[in-house]
Order: sequence, then C-alpha cells, then structure tokens
Amino acid sequence: MSTPAPDAVVVGGGLHGLSAALHLARAGLVPLVLEKDYPGRHASGVNAGGVRRLGRHFAEMPLSAAAMELWHTIGDLVDDDCGFVACGQVKVAETERELDVLKQRRRALLELGFEHEEIIGAEELRRLVPSIAPHCVGATICRSDGAAHPFRTVTAFRRKVHALGARVLAGAAVRRIERRDGVWNVESTAGRFSAPLLINAAGAWGGEIARQAGEPVPVRAQAPMLMITQRLAPFLTPVLGAAGRMLSFKQFDNGTVLIGGGHLGTADPATNRTEIQLRGMKTSAETVQALFPQLRQAQVVRFWAGIEAVMPDAIPVIGPSERHAGLIHVFGFSAHGFQLSPITGRIVAELATQGHSTLPITPFRISRFNSTMAADACA
Repeated sequence: MSTPAPDAVVVGGGLHGLSAALHLARAGLVPLVLEKDYPGRHASGVNAGGVRRLGRHFAEMPLSAAAMELWHTIGDLVDDDCGFVACGQVKVAETERELDVLKQRRRALLELGFEHEEIIGAEELRRLVPSIAPHCVGATICRSDGAAHPFRTVTAFRRKVHALGARVLAGAAVRRIERRDGVWNVESTAGRFSAPLLINAAGAWGGEIARQAGEPVPVRAQAPMLMITQRLAPFLTPVLGAAGRMLSFKQFDNGTVLIGGGHLGTADPATNRTEIQLRGMKTSAETVQALFPQLRQAQVVRFWAGIEAVMPDAIPVIGPSERHAGLIHVFGFSAHGFQLSPITGRIVAELATQGHSTLPITPFRISRFNSTMAADACA
C-alpha cells in the first residue's frame, strides 16, 4: 500500500510539533513530522517537566488554564499518564517584600478572573514543606499544578501520532521551504515533500524557517542547565521555586532531586552542542542549600543542558503567517513550553481546519516584532 501524500508537513518533532501532528490527525488530516535529530532531543525531552500555571505571563494564562485541563486527563489524549502528578507547585518568599510582590500578582490575576494562585503564610508553608529553612515567610501555591516526565511525555505523543496513522521521520533536517502554486515544497535531508499546509514547530531553529518565509523574528538559542543529585530520603512533595532567586526544585519518587531554574550554559544550535557553565550550577546549588540547609552534603551526579528558543518578550510565537496562506508558526516558548504543549496542538488544528483559534492568541502573533526589528535595522 502506498503512503498517502501529507496534508501538512510539520517541521520539528518536539512536543509542540508532535502535539500539532496529533491534533491534525484527530481532525482527519494526514500530517508528516520532519525532525532533524530524534523526537525529544532538545528542549522537549530534557527540561524539568514542570506542569504549571504558577508564575505564567498573563498573556499565556488562558492557554495554560486550558492546557491544565488536558494534563489532568492526559491519558485520554495520548494513552499514557506521562508520569504526571498533581503534587502542587510552590514559590517561596524569603522576605516580606518578596511576599508582597506575590500578593500583588495574585490581586492582578484575580482581576483577570484567575484564582489558581493562593497565598499561604509561614505556618502552612512548613506544613507542606517541613524541612524549609526557618527564615522563609510564606509562598504562593498552585495546588493542582505538578510535574511530568519529559521524555516519557515525548514518547507518548510520538506513539499516539503513529497510532493515528501519521508519520514521524527522524534525521530529516529541513534545509529549504518554498511556496509555489498553493503548495509548500520542503527540502530536507530525508527527501523532498510537498503539502498545502506547513507547521513551523522547529524550536530554536524556528527562526530560520520564519526567515525563509519572509517573517524574520529576533529569536535566540539558550541552554537552560539542570542537575540531579544522589538518592536522598524523602523530604519534598511539591515542586519548589523561589520568588527572589532562579530555582526549580523537585524530588522524584526514587529520592533523586532535580535542580534547575534558569541558569544558562552555552548553546550552539549550528552544531547541536551545549556547554555547562559551572558557575551557574554552583549558584543553583547554593540556592538549594539556603532553602534546605540539610542538603549541604548532597552529591550531584549529573549535569545537562538542552537547546531552547527564547523570544525577547519571553512568550512564544503562535499563529498563522501574516505573509503566506497555509503556514502556521508555533515556536519560541522561552523555557516554559512543556505545560502548554497539549493545547498548542489543538490551536494549530483549529487554525488549520477552522481558520481561527477558540483561545486568545493575538499576543503571540509573529508580526509583533516588526517595529522593533525595523528600528534596529535603521539604527
């Protein structure tokens, strides 16, 4: 039996590309995913796995809320629970000033109709996290937020895409795109493919696809660093962050502790390489020791960093091309796209089949950088 010609070519086999393919297939289309390495090689498979609404950019809140509903029934979507646990997410305030900032944010969220972020005092914080340092004065908590296993999630999405009859080609780096006679022609290292619909989900490489389409954006690559410790006795249930420091911190069921939160290594997307910056890792370790003094002797067993696309305003590009029919962008998630991935695929499918999204995506339009880039060009 011959393979059917694709209705859509999806560039990028990370979570957002796989989610787009999944939802397109559910809508009756035949997508083809082209991944230059293998699914989950970069940001999608090597992040901290945070499934959070806590601390989101206000523009992302409607999408994040919709995504959280899907996470709580993720097995219905991909036939796997992805290791998701609604263990809660907590952002700790170490000073009254930091707590006041968290309270101000909560008031702003309430005005927008979002009630998920709750302020707790020191007593409730210590009930939830008994081993927290005594100087901490309170926190914000999202009790139904949580975490999942990144590579398991990527694998579940990939398997579901295959089960729906779509194809994912690994080792298929896209070199050139061109629209001709209403069809996108895509040249890759795995061959040439054509389809009326093109999805740019290329992550840190999404800027090159956008440039070839005549929609350049100031995307850059960065390498968020993570480390993991030896196995320790259980002491932490929720995912922990800090209001005044860069920190993402959680303990797995096997006792190991994952530490990250924003310190950066060096990313070279041209060679697929990242380089750890030990000074940043040292700062992360010192932050953990300040909040949990009993961990001063814990041994770190591994470091790593993935390549992530970052936008100047720290929110992604999601939406249709403003130059070409049949092109949809979904990239630039700025190190917080994991939780959004189930819903971004649905948005792509809505745009492809209905011409609009049921969720507000105007803040993510690709043209929002036009005036800035024009000013930079004239400087």
